[in-house]
Amino acid sequence: MGDHNESSLPNENKNANDKTNVWIAVILTIIINGLVTVLFFMDGFSREVEGFDLTILPMLNAIFNSFTTVFLFTALFFILRKNIKMHRRFIYAAFTSTAFFLITYVTYHYLAESTEYGGSGAMAAIYYFILITHIILAIVIVPLAVLSFMRGIKYQVRKHRKIARWTMPLWLYVSITGVLVYIMISPYY
Repeated sequence: MGDHNESSLPNENKNANDKTNVWIAVILTIIINGLVTVLFFMDGFSREVEGFDLTILPMLNAIFNSFTTVFLFTALFFILRKNIKMHRRFIYAAFTSTAFFLITYVTYHYLAESTEYGGSGAMAAIYYFILITHIILAIVIVPLAVLSFMRGIKYQVRKHRKIARWTMPLWLYVSITGVLVYIMISPYY
């Protein structure tokens, strides 16, 4: 897992079968996006959880999204300098903070009713534009991130680069807009 360039990789890694990567991406996409969709249409538990303020969970979502953004920018910084070892470490960190985000997101939406945005006029238009693009791209980023990750850890460099060119900016957009959505809706919790 050290610093590798494409020419120093074993042939079996460069020519690895990509079908497994695609299947893993498809299965995780169905599970994650399916769970979020079910929670979207399901009424929240909507009872007080004794001694626990549920509104801390959306704040944690924003914090985890902030960490993901920092980790992704740092991973990009290192890969642009061809430091694969550090790039990988920050991608692992981005996946970890994203996993924590997913846990707090699912927990909140299982336990609580959705919060409606209370603004109006131009701010409401901006909020809903950011929210809708965030949701659509969050759905798209799941398979892209998983497939980029799988190809990267298997040193399928050409395939990884091809998809990572799309994954990185989209994932950054999703993580940044996740924080913006929280900031805009937080007064209404």
